[in-house]
Amino acid sequence: MATVRSDPVVPAAFGRALTAVRRATIRPELQLTEIPAPTGLAPHAIAMAADVIPVKHGLDSVLGTGRFVLLFDPEQPDAWGGPFRVVCFAQAPLETDIGLDPFVAEVAWSWLTDSLAARSAGYTAASGTATKVLSTGFGELAHQSDGAQLEVRASWTPDADAIGASVEAWSDLLCRLAGLPPTPDAVGLLPNRRGARD
Repeated sequence: MATVRSDPVVPAAFGRALTAVRRATIRPELQLTEIPAPTGLAPHAIAMAADVIPVKHGLDSVLGTGRFVLLFDPEQPDAWGGPFRVVCFAQAPLETDIGLDPFVAEVAWSWLTDSLAARSAGYTAASGTATKVLSTGFGELAHQSDGAQLEVRASWTPDADAIGASVEAWSDLLCRLAGLPPTPDAVGLLPNRRGARD
């Protein structure tokens, strides 16, 4: 369950947030698991991992993976601008030609903001990076085909009533990165274009 430090009593606001995180509606293509939250970032936290199905036991999915952490500090750090802070990432492989697109990182970041908007997940103070990585195997890995990966790392201060919607927006972002077919309210997906690297 949630990792709670320094105070054995869970504040009411964080208790409501825990319920919202655990009740968030996630697409069936994702396997969602509650994992140990990082320590030292806030007095209270909950963390979730998501992998695009199929998933091999004990391994991140080769189709896409992500982590979502909700931090709670009742003292409201100045940098957060509120008592909650979301810290998350989502990553998925790409076809190399898509990885070469100079605008793919900007598009990936727009998917995050679009997903938050589509879920009506109010937030402030968003920050993060969108990174594309191109790789070519050499030596013992020369037999591998060229590959690419796209990753979004982000944080934002969610509105107190938008905790569940923030989880759902993050899961939608992971689905977009993985090239899954759109849901009725999703737009701007990459075409279905990948398998695991050889």
